[in-house]
Amino acid sequence: MPLSLDDFDYALPEALIAQHPSEERSASRLLRVDRHGLHDETFTDLIHQVRAGDLLVFNDTRVIRARLRGRRESGGAVEVLIERVISGTEALAHVRASHSPREGTRMRLDDAFEVEVLGRADDLYRLRLTDAADWYALLERHGSLPLPPYITHSADDVDATRYQTVYARSPGAVAAPTAGLHFDEALLERLTAMGARCAWVTLHVGAGTFQPVRVNDIAHHRMHAERYRIAPDTVAAVIDTRARGGRVFAIGTTSLRALEAAAVESDAFAAPAASVIEGDTRLFITPGYRFRVVDRLLTNFHLPRSTLMMLVSAFAGMGPIRQAYAHAIAERYRFFSYGDAMLLERSPPDTEPAA
Repeated sequence: MPLSLDDFDYALPEALIAQHPSEERSASRLLRVDRHGLHDETFTDLIHQVRAGDLLVFNDTRVIRARLRGRRESGGAVEVLIERVISGTEALAHVRASHSPREGTRMRLDDAFEVEVLGRADDLYRLRLTDAADWYALLERHGSLPLPPYITHSADDVDATRYQTVYARSPGAVAAPTAGLHFDEALLERLTAMGARCAWVTLHVGAGTFQPVRVNDIAHHRMHAERYRIAPDTVAAVIDTRARGGRVFAIGTTSLRALEAAAVESDAFAAPAASVIEGDTRLFITPGYRFRVVDRLLTNFHLPRSTLMMLVSAFAGMGPIRQAYAHAIAERYRFFSYGDAMLLERSPPDTEPAA
């Protein structure tokens, strides 16, 4: 029987949507979900679930100040959200305006610089700087942090720090890899001191992560594309961890998507890599998917009827996820980007529904 959007729905009290981060990064709660049931813990209890020889894979993407406001030549107001910087002069963007801008339209953003619309690329617009050549510098100077749509306040100085991971170093995301927001330097040091290893991937999270699924039969959904990059040393770390009997922890759904995309699309972990593995992925993970790399997933709570709800249901099992979310709501966990976390054990393959 085909899976539908209703299979991934739940009712969330609005009061449980976290509007601000916890006072300290690692002070959140942690709901552990495994074959023995549900376990209410604190985030620092993660130290007891990681063993020497395990590998933790983090996404080192950095959120850019991607939101800009301005006006068209005709005077109409526009809001631009940069999805991806292609080069020093070109970028792909979402554009909100009273009328869709046509090719050749010019817009002045933040009353500081001008862009020209070169055309469309699916739901995005190709924009070209007309009198400058460094998108990242302009965004840093004139843009604002693009907080998720369910956070109701405008980005402030606290968000500028806390909506980035402490290890963010590769600019390009328009949304944070939120599972990583719980880590501080002290916790990372404790994990490595006990013999766990850390490795890094880069997946630039796009605004598509917040876009609703518009078809009831999820088999007909077309996943948004995201750019990822995995260095040879991360490939080697995964292979070595497997060979030594360690477990691979994906810190966030974005790390999981990068690892699984590399495995599915290029068989990346069959042998050590001679060069960087990179590309765009539209990998859509739903129940029935056979995971190739990841054994444990650390993640936040996700929007109902979203592709990420489908991913975690595929990973831990639809029944356990339904039970976990009902429990989290009853126990008043904090949800979404600034909320609490879950640690999921991968469900055995023979318990997964057929694809």
